Amino acid sequence: MPPPGTALDLYRGDLVSRASHLATLHPEELRRRAVEAARNKDPAALWALTEAHLTTHGSSGARVSPHTLRVYAEAVRSFLAHATANAVDLLRPGTSVGALYLRHLEAEGKSPATVRVKLAGARALYKALRWAGATKVDAFTDARAGRDPTPAYDKRQPYTDEEAGQLLVAADARMRALLLLCGHAGLRIAEALALEWADVDLSARVLTVRNGKGGKTRRVRVSRSLTEALMALEAWEGAVIGGGVDAARERLRRLCRRAGVDAKGFHALRHYAGTRLMREGRTLEDTARHLGHASIETTRIYAKWVDSGLKDTLDSW
Repeated sequence: MPPPGTALDLYRGDLVSRASHLATLHPEELRRRAVEAARNKDPAALWALTEAHLTTHGSSGARVSPHTLRVYAEAVRSFLAHATANAVDLLRPGTSVGALYLRHLEAEGKSPATVRVKLAGARALYKALRWAGATKVDAFTDARAGRDPTPAYDKRQPYTDEEAGQLLVAADARMRALLLLCGHAGLRIAEALALEWADVDLSARVLTVRNGKGGKTRRVRVSRSLTEALMALEAWEGAVIGGGVDAARERLRRLCRRAGVDAKGFHALRHYAGTRLMREGRTLEDTARHLGHASIETTRIYAKWVDSGLKDTLDSW
């Protein structure tokens, strides 16, 4: 088995190699390839161009996460399918092309969060086309996703204590560890799957999350039950959990059906961690630090979920 970190190092090396292949081309050759790809609406070539620009000039550089690349790649394919179906000239788009695409997504019933991701991916495509000199325009300069009418605290509610307990009882050893990595340590699912044994210190009950959101690294305290769940696993090298996000989500859906719990996804386990910390008296600062929030404003959603004061008052009327 390769030593811990090798897979990530190879991923970064391959990513930079692919980016260099395009970024080091003569400007005219890069422009020629980009124009040809745009005219043909070639998904593979246009994603390669977008990935190269993200790696070379993006804010995260080579630390851009595999999850970000995956959702951006899907966003680029989605827009290209729309552009093909509606005979959009990618190099000379009309002034309303971007806005109409977003309205199309909204009319399909896509969630506001999904629309925002699709918008980010499409904008990344046009940044790449401008970088390559294929066009000077951007179909999404003035495009804005519609306002989300649902307050943040009403979306993606956390699992309750009872639901979390039912899932843990029904889970096998590996799934139990994954549930607790998200539900106690507060890891995002991509962070949990990427965690290496080399980053787990069970004696100190601390784990190191590398390449989290925004490419950041943070240290996270480990609960007693998570420590026991990790010790119960047989492998002690390489990835702790491993595997892909889609496969993990499918395993969670099957577990929820078996446990008789409404499936809310892995992020609801992270919300469970934040909500439980707040309910048990931890401060916003403590909770933000545990979850790795860049802004404490993000953490305030958990205060909303645990604030039962209004309900208790009305119940007594």
